[in-house]
Amino acid sequence: MRRFLTTLMILLVVIVAGLSALVLLVNPNDFRAYMVHQVEERSGYQLSLNGPLRWHVWPQLSILSGRISLKAPGASAPVVTADNMRLDVGLLPLLSHRLDVRQIMLKGAVVQVTPDTAARAPQGAPVAPQGPAESGGTGQNWVLSLAKLKLADSLLVFQPQDKNSSPVTVRDLQLNMSVDSALRTASVSLSSRINRDQRDLSVSLESTLDVQNLPRSFSAKITQLDYQLTGADLPAKGVSGQGTLDIGWQGLPEQVSVSGLKLTANNSEVDGGLTLAMGKKPDIRSQLHFARLNLDELIGEPDTEETPTSAQNSNPAGQVVLPRPVIAGDTVDGPFTSLWNFDAHFRLSADSVRWRGLDFTNVAADMENQHGVLAVNQLTGKLGQGTLSFPGTVDARKNVANLTFNPVINNVEIGPVLSAFDYPIALEGAISLHGRFSGHQLDAEAFRHNWQGEGALSMTHSRLLGLNFQRLVTQAFARADSRIQESSDNGNSDNTLLADFSADLALDSGTLDLSNIQGSSAVMNISGNSSMDLVKEASDANFMIRITGGWKGDSKLTQTLSQTAIPLRIYGPWQSMNYSLDVNQVLRNQLQNEARDRLKAWAERNKESSKAQDLKKLLDK
Repeated sequence: MRRFLTTLMILLVVIVAGLSALVLLVNPNDFRAYMVHQVEERSGYQLSLNGPLRWHVWPQLSILSGRISLKAPGASAPVVTADNMRLDVGLLPLLSHRLDVRQIMLKGAVVQVTPDTAARAPQGAPVAPQGPAESGGTGQNWVLSLAKLKLADSLLVFQPQDKNSSPVTVRDLQLNMSVDSALRTASVSLSSRINRDQRDLSVSLESTLDVQNLPRSFSAKITQLDYQLTGADLPAKGVSGQGTLDIGWQGLPEQVSVSGLKLTANNSEVDGGLTLAMGKKPDIRSQLHFARLNLDELIGEPDTEETPTSAQNSNPAGQVVLPRPVIAGDTVDGPFTSLWNFDAHFRLSADSVRWRGLDFTNVAADMENQHGVLAVNQLTGKLGQGTLSFPGTVDARKNVANLTFNPVINNVEIGPVLSAFDYPIALEGAISLHGRFSGHQLDAEAFRHNWQGEGALSMTHSRLLGLNFQRLVTQAFARADSRIQESSDNGNSDNTLLADFSADLALDSGTLDLSNIQGSSAVMNISGNSSMDLVKEASDANFMIRITGGWKGDSKLTQTLSQTAIPLRIYGPWQSMNYSLDVNQVLRNQLQNEARDRLKAWAERNKESSKAQDLKKLLDK
């Protein structure tokens, strides 16, 4: 034990003596000019080191510097600035007069990737032909090798080459990067936070980069990605998830590709890939598949103009959804102006989609954007037992977009759809619709106020809840004429049932007109027209109703009434509908017709009588 402790103390003394000798004999400032020269020779960037360099020996042998900056050739501002820098170096290479930088650490650095920090060739300088970069040797005894890079509590400012675009600021940047000895792969660990337009995005990832072909191309395999997005116009709990993906980039032509994407967002899951070809106008090609897509959890509450009371009732959980951010500017902006800036072809599919409480299945979309015109070649899905298709176009070439869709809906239950869009109409049944509609914005309020179009509507097994046309008519006649009795055949139902219903539909800036209405059931036939005010939520419908069954009383009168079309008007607000039914006029007409028929019969039997001839002339007027 004594020998072991003696050996340990000797080693400790040697190490301390060596470090002391290193600090006394090797001046870190001797490396200043060399580092500046090596950085400029290898990359063309100008490294500035302010203040003296000094040793730091615990827990790692390091060189500390004061404020540093890194500037691209011809740039007007440095791309990297930091208050201090730490270089972790190898001890043994120093003894052989070599500088082996194991890790560079910058704390509180500011990295600016903007037009002002981009490299610029001197004015009038010749343009070199494009080709692979040549690596020149230094021919010196000093060797500079970078193994690790670390950024702590740093800031990244990114702005595209267009100076009119607003920059993106990445805060709290934490970066750890290590490169293998052959300079083929790099391992990257990164976390950061982006705040923009009243939204906050936190991201952390683990990745492996293939850098052997830099600067011509590189690829990255992100093995762990965690993110959370919160803020304005998002659900109260935000949007968060995990994922993995592969990213590839090439310089000529410049293109970014994403493959092997597997990403979750709240309870939604997506996989697939995309490619982005850069240029004056980026071109995007994507093919994505959603195992689940819950839009209600991703985009928050529907954006409707509700009163405080109705808004409170529609959000019983009391979740707070921040308002959409307001961005000041002089240019006209809209939800589709971004279509000007890129071309794209999107192919999407989803096993299940939840939107406004509606559950869609087998959803497929094929959309192509060219020069600001988005062609929706396919947008199909199933809702319950029904199918939906919404092909159309979005023309955003002007400040006011023009949207045109040709919906084809077959056998879709109307009740859940009306509830999803906050319509208080108590109507059930399977609806089919073929039409053409156009507008300028794609939301429920715009549809209620500004959209226009026409189509053909039909329903099967429809049920108007809270109003029984058959009972309404027969009860009114029973009260007006003692020869009619209320029949128990009407049942106790308060609903109007129709086996089939059809109408022509016309929509014009909030007014929905139904014409050529035809409907039938086992005991009733109806016809007529209707006008609905979608903004005021009121209707005015005029029907001609023929009750073919359910009459009880005088057989001759009930038989006549079963063949008589009875006018019925339903009008007023949807929450409290009124009706108008002129039974007395119908009975009066019935009595007049009955009297006329009897007089005609008497005149026919007494043709030779002068009174009969006079009566016939009177009846023919």
